[in-house]
Amino acid sequence: MADKTPLRCGVAGVGYLGQHHARIYNQLPGCELAGVYDADPKRAREIAKQHGNAHVCETLDELGERCEAISVAVPTDRHTEVALPLLEKNCHLLIEKPICPTLEEAEQITEAAASRGLLVQVGHIEHYNPVMGFLEKHVKDPRFITADRLAEFKIRGVEVSVVLDLMIHDIGVILQLVKSPLVRVDSVGVNVLTKSEDIANARLTFENGCVANINTSRVSRKPVREIRVFQPNAYLSLNFAEQKGHLIRKGKLGLSKKNIPIEKGEPLLLELDSFTDAVRKHTAPKVDAALGRSALEVALKITQQIRDANALRG
Repeated sequence: MADKTPLRCGVAGVGYLGQHHARIYNQLPGCELAGVYDADPKRAREIAKQHGNAHVCETLDELGERCEAISVAVPTDRHTEVALPLLEKNCHLLIEKPICPTLEEAEQITEAAASRGLLVQVGHIEHYNPVMGFLEKHVKDPRFITADRLAEFKIRGVEVSVVLDLMIHDIGVILQLVKSPLVRVDSVGVNVLTKSEDIANARLTFENGCVANINTSRVSRKPVREIRVFQPNAYLSLNFAEQKGHLIRKGKLGLSKKNIPIEKGEPLLLELDSFTDAVRKHTAPKVDAALGRSALEVALKITQQIRDANALRG
């Protein structure tokens, strides 16, 4: 007989993103929002009251003792200091992207989880967007990819560059679609409103000949989340935000355009459902720590290349 005991879930950090993790854990069948923790106790109480009067934990240790599966939704520069104590409490973790600000910290988390047989999923949410599901089924031999991700300016996330804040979404998507070693990176970027890059462009060249061009900005007036994939005899154009797009094929009579039927869904709900299912079944998550680390490695290379070039220009 299947165990029907609810999976005890928790959230560390209930700010802009974490509040939605709490909301969904409270709604997911087979899950219980067993605890929330935030550096601001007042905020923790507010979110707990909104979502089933969940228990407010005064410490990370208390959260780890009450929960089996926890979302780490604190600022990126605090991921390691929050994740490691929770792993010591034998909790499976979903860590919001990027997994960490450095490769060294990513290794610490990966090794700590592996030593205890614990699952770590990284919150590359676009991988759970129904648009990505369509791309994974229909992208067979990509030759050229363009991705545009533009966002209005927000204070949240500025502890890291726009590459780690936003571009890393498209880096992860492209790595998953191309499935070929990266051989060259060419990138540029500028600061506008913060001390780190707010606008960036990267051109990725892969061993199989595919080229990807990524444009990212967090100081745009109009939000955009789009990807275009060109492959032999076909061109796909999809909108991650609106979850729609079209497919253009080359046929005997020329080009034909077809709207893509995508069953819409809330990506975060799909992501957390996948995470909790992996915890119950002890299976590898779709976006594991290895993929999160690979995306981080490319993002850090882009960031360093931009900063080296800007330093040379004075």
